[in-house]
Amino acid sequence: MNWYLKVITQNYANFRGRARRKEYWIFVIFNLSIGFILAYIDKTFALSYGNNNTGIIETIYSLIVTVPTIAVIVRRLHDTDHSGWNFLWVFTIIGIIYILYLLIKKGDFGANKYGEDPKIDYNDGSIKREHIEKNLFL
Repeated sequence: MNWYLKVITQNYANFRGRARRKEYWIFVIFNLSIGFILAYIDKTFALSYGNNNTGIIETIYSLIVTVPTIAVIVRRLHDTDHSGWNFLWVFTIIGIIYILYLLIKKGDFGANKYGEDPKIDYNDGSIKREHIEKNLFL
């Protein structure tokens, strides 16, 4: 839940820096869960409109989280050392697969041109042990 709130509050429109896989995928899971719950509420209370029965509450929520969703995708692409403009590939069939691959791919170890490694605690100079082991031996 903290990762979701971090994206929504602290990084609402932050397109700079990097987002690790954990931050991105927890945001996606919570975002989908909230969307399903709001769609259920819309259908239960007959708050749907249009031909496809889109709900009012679900639509408002979707509009609110559009910017942070794009921002976390761009920061996730930065973690794999790719420009956020690569997200435009999603408008092609093959591009969807390519972007999904980049979102699943492990981020760069250490700093890259988009910022410091989000898994390293630069305050005390330590690197999480599991992060070192995964990158040295895999």
